Amino acid sequence: MSTPAPAPAPTAPEHPSGETGLDRYFKISARGSTVAREVRGGLATFFAMAYIIVLNPIILGSAKDMYGHQLDGGQLVTATVLTAAFSTLLMGVIGNVPIALAAGLGVNTVVALQLAPRMSWPDAMGMVVLAGFVVMLLVATGLRERVMNAVPLGLRKGIAIGIGLFIMLIGLVDSGFVSRIPDAAHTTVPLQLGSDGHLHGWPVLIFVIGTLLTLALIIRKVPGAILISIVTMTVAAVAVQLVTSLPAEAWGLTVPEWPGNPVAAPDFGLVGQVSLFGGFGKVGMLTGVLFVFTVLLSCFFDAMGTILGVGDEAKLIDKDGNFPGINRVLLIDGLAVASGGATSSSATTCFVESTAGVGEGARTGLANVVTGGLFAVALFLTPLATMVPSQAATPALLAVGFLILAGSVRDIDWSDFTIAVPAFLAMVMMPFTYSITNGIGIGFVSFCVLRLAAGRGRGVPVAMYVVAAVFVFSYAMPALGLT
Repeated sequence: MSTPAPAPAPTAPEHPSGETGLDRYFKISARGSTVAREVRGGLATFFAMAYIIVLNPIILGSAKDMYGHQLDGGQLVTATVLTAAFSTLLMGVIGNVPIALAAGLGVNTVVALQLAPRMSWPDAMGMVVLAGFVVMLLVATGLRERVMNAVPLGLRKGIAIGIGLFIMLIGLVDSGFVSRIPDAAHTTVPLQLGSDGHLHGWPVLIFVIGTLLTLALIIRKVPGAILISIVTMTVAAVAVQLVTSLPAEAWGLTVPEWPGNPVAAPDFGLVGQVSLFGGFGKVGMLTGVLFVFTVLLSCFFDAMGTILGVGDEAKLIDKDGNFPGINRVLLIDGLAVASGGATSSSATTCFVESTAGVGEGARTGLANVVTGGLFAVALFLTPLATMVPSQAATPALLAVGFLILAGSVRDIDWSDFTIAVPAFLAMVMMPFTYSITNGIGIGFVSFCVLRLAAGRGRGVPVAMYVVAAVFVFSYAMPALGLT
C-alpha cells in the first residue's frame, strides 16, 4: 500500500493575522502604532492647534484693504476651518503622515498688513495662490530643497524670530495692552502702555491674566495649553461683560457675549473670491513679485523645518536621514498654500503642534483623518468662535512668538558677524518697520554686502545675490521716480 503524499506545507497568509484594510493602507502596524494611538494622537493635535480657528479671523478681520473693506468674521471662521480640514485630511490620506495643517501665523500677518492695504482682498489672496503654485513648481522640479539650502541657516532663523517678534507686537496692539501715540502728540515715542500711558479696565486685565495663564500652562507642559487659556479667558470675559455691560468699544474687535444659537450653518461667502493677477496692476510687477516672494518665504522654510522635525520625532526618517515620500508631502504643503488663498483664509501650512499628536503615539495619516474630521465638525460652530474677544485670544500670539524665538535663537552663530548681523537686522526690522518684507530684504542685502566685505563673497549662492539685487532695486524705485 502506497503511503499518501504529504500535505503541502501551509503558506504564510498574505497579510498578518488580524491586519485590516485600514491597517494596511495607513501602515499602522508596520510603523509600530495602533488605531487607538492614532485616534488619541489626532485628538491631541486638534486641541493643540484649534486656537487658529479664533486667531486667524482676528488677524485677517482686523485689517482693511485699499478700499476700506474688511472681511466678515463668520466667513473667515468658515474659510479657516474648511481649509484646515481639507489640507489636513489630504496630508493624512495621500501623504500618510501625522502632520496637520492650518492657516499660518506670520504669513496671515503679511497678507493682512502688507498686501491688503495696497490692493483689494481678492488681489491679496490671489498672490497667496500664486505663492502656492510656485511652491508646487519648486517641488515638481526638485528645486525646493536647493532653494532652501541657498539661504544660510542663521539667516533663516533670524527671519523666523523676526516673524515671532512681529506676531507678539500684533498681539500687544490688538489686545489694547499697547497703543499707538497719534502724530498729533508731536512726540518721537511711537507706542505707549494702554490707551493713555496706563493700564486700566477689565479687557486689559483679561489679557494680562490670559498671558500669565498661557505661559504657566506651557511651562507645566499641559497639552492644549493655548486652547485651554483661550477658552478659560473667554468664559471669564463673558462673565465680566454680563456683570458690567461694558460698551462695545471697550473690547475693540469682538464683544464677548454668548450667542443665541451656538450652532449655525457655515458661510462659504469668501470661497473663490480671488483675483490671481489683479494685485500686479495695483502695485506694479516688481513689487508684486516681491510680495509673492515674501508670502512664499514666510511659509517656505517654516514648513520644511516642521515637516522634518515632526517626521524625526515620529521616527519616519530612515537611518540615512531621508524622509521617504518627502516630495509627496511637500507637494501637498504647496497645494495647501494655494487652497488657503482660494478660500481667503491666507496661506495654509504645516503646524508644529502636530508633535502633540506624535507624543501620544501617532505615526500615520490616520491621526490626520481624526484631526481633519474634528475641523470639519467645527464648521458648524462658527458662533462660538466669533464670540472670543481679542483680549482672550492674543495671549497666544505672545506665547507663539516666544516659542519661535526660543526655538531659533540658539541656532544662530553669533560669533560670525557676517551671519549674526543680517539675522539681527532681519529680526528687528520686522516689528520696528511693521513689515516682514522689509526684514527679509534688509537681511538678504546686508548678508551679501558683509560676505563680500569679508572676502567670502564666492561662497554666497548666486540666488542670494539675485534676490538681494531685486530688493535693492525695489528700495531705489521711489528715488528713481519709478513708483
